[in-house]
Amino acid sequence: MMVLAAVAWGTLVAAVVPASAADEPTRQQLVADCASGLGKCTFNDPILGEAYLGEFRQVSHSLYNCTTSLAAQSMSWSDTVGSTDSVGASVTVGGKIAGLVDVSVTATYSHTWSSSHSESSSLNMTVQPGEVGWISRAQVMQTVSGTWQTHYDNPKWGHYYWYVRDSITGPAPNGTEGKSNAVVVKTRKMTDTETAACAAGNEKQGRVLVR
Repeated sequence: MMVLAAVAWGTLVAAVVPASAADEPTRQQLVADCASGLGKCTFNDPILGEAYLGEFRQVSHSLYNCTTSLAAQSMSWSDTVGSTDSVGASVTVGGKIAGLVDVSVTATYSHTWSSSHSESSSLNMTVQPGEVGWISRAQVMQTVSGTWQTHYDNPKWGHYYWYVRDSITGPAPNGTEGKSNAVVVKTRKMTDTETAACAAGNEKQGRVLVR
């Protein structure tokens, strides 16, 4: 990712001063300085991408039906969805990075941005004999893109200011742009190993198992 620097001599000079790759910080170093407070950072010109439904993932234990009849049971589930940046690093809840992004998005779009969302509930499920059932959930997600401006009191890597583009993907409120969170029951046939386990030891056929 291209990282740009500008020199400040009392006031910021508009010209970009070229630097060799060896003299330039990495994106990770700049963002780390933002997170630690070593650099005085702002997240500028945020652009919110289109909301979309994220991937389904298992959010409950699995229900194994080792009986010869339908197994109906209420299962509890819980899910926490966090945020990641453009290189897949986690954006810590309540951390400085999350706070700076929230300030920027709030000022631009007049609504808050959250780096994490947690939710829990329960759902009734019915599992056929010889099958496994579980609950999966998908969260509405949205990406915010912008530019980190990092200002140092003393020149670092030869400059007072450094800029780096970044994008952070995180949970969006349910209903954003008409997209809704989804919670579903999923089932599949047991594997041969799971079927054998039903009839072995304490897991004798005729039981419904929760793992």
